[in-house]
Amino acid sequence: QLQLVESGGGLVQPGGSLRLSCAPSGFTLDDYSIGWFRQAPGKEREGVSCITKSGGFTDYAESVKGRFTISRDNAKNVVYLQMNSLQPEDTGVYYCAAGWVASMNANYVHWGQGTQVTVSS
Repeated sequence: QLQLVESGGGLVQPGGSLRLSCAPSGFTLDDYSIGWFRQAPGKEREGVSCITKSGGFTDYAESVKGRFTISRDNAKNVVYLQMNSLQPEDTGVYYCAAGWVASMNANYVHWGQGTQVTVSS
């Protein structure tokens, strides 16, 4: 069964940092573009960032530009989302997804179960 597993979430104070990881089970990530999404309580899921197979193109939601960085290490079969200067509005469940096109829309084939990020003092 093809799965994605997110890790690295947790509770952090405003202004703090977290690094999320996305690793596959049953396949290799270098065949796929990867997207990160998040869903806050009572809100729709939104695209946060995406990266192409080679890592040569990345995109970010306006709300996270300059604070979040997506990267990938195909040799280690992992994609990261470095999140700095976190704010309470960044709170939510973060999901990674694998697909054929790097997009901020939810057109991805494989999804993870999500990891909770809570930004609170």
